[in-house]
Amino acid sequence: MATYITTDCINCGACEPECPNDAISEGDEIYVIDPELCTECVGFYDHEACQAVCPVECCLPDPKHPENENLLIDRALKLHPDDAGLKTKSASNNYPSRFRK
Repeated sequence: MATYITTDCINCGACEPECPNDAISEGDEIYVIDPELCTECVGFYDHEACQAVCPVECCLPDPKHPENENLLIDRALKLHPDDAGLKTKSASNNYPSRFRK
């Protein structure tokens, strides 16, 4: 999994609309991130958008399941096959990524 939401989540929902991949949804008690949809915002932002808006900072990269930038940009391209801008940025290796800060 790229990013996960800890049990510190207060279920406020601030993170859900920020995700460019619709990877975040409301779970039984806290919001959850679908690991097959999460790209840690690689290709879209130079930070994780969910973490940027989380009032309790509970959206974190999962240290048990690290994923590299190449895997995440490939996932973004698969999730957004019609995004010409993303394709162009990826082809030129000039896209936003938290790995490039």
